[in-house]
Amino acid sequence: MKTRTLTAALLSVSVLGAGNFAVAQQTAPTTPSTGAPASPTTPASPGAPAAPMAAESKLDGKDRDFIENAAQSGHMEVEGSKMALEKSQNPEVKKFAQQMIDDHGKAGQKLAALAKSKGVDVPTDPSLMQQAKLKTLGMRDDGFDEAYAEGVGVSAHEDAVKLFEQASNEVKDPELKQFATETLPTLQQHLQMAKTLEQSVKNAKPK
Repeated sequence: MKTRTLTAALLSVSVLGAGNFAVAQQTAPTTPSTGAPASPTTPASPGAPAAPMAAESKLDGKDRDFIENAAQSGHMEVEGSKMALEKSQNPEVKKFAQQMIDDHGKAGQKLAALAKSKGVDVPTDPSLMQQAKLKTLGMRDDGFDEAYAEGVGVSAHEDAVKLFEQASNEVKDPELKQFATETLPTLQQHLQMAKTLEQSVKNAKPK
């Protein structure tokens, strides 16, 4: 009887010891790994600027149309005036043509830079209709001066003045509106010069 009691007591002690050992294993702190630590992920700084993106146009449709039409108008003036320098023998025509090349060339460069800053590509040629008119003008020998003064001088500048007057009132982009407003007086001056030239050329025709 005593032997059974002693045996039971020893078994109880063994079970309790094993249980405590298991609990000790579960609660023991994990030993840090001796390998290379993982690289921590650095969160993005909330104040850091985003990577720059390509310029994207946010211009109104009418503003974009103005850029296109103004650029094409300028190209017509320049190309027609270069033609006049080659074909005309009239000093007044040549003088007017050179001024058109200079003034419209500068305005075109300014417009192109402004358009680029707003993500818009400008045309590099006149419109198809304007190209057809220039082709017809280039085929003229007799009467070239009068055709140039009327077509590239008066008619084209009447269209340009209307275009820039409308843009001065309707364009929404402030910088583009300023360009139209500042360029308009020069175009109006060109128109008056063209009318004077046209009359002078007509008077110079042999009767």
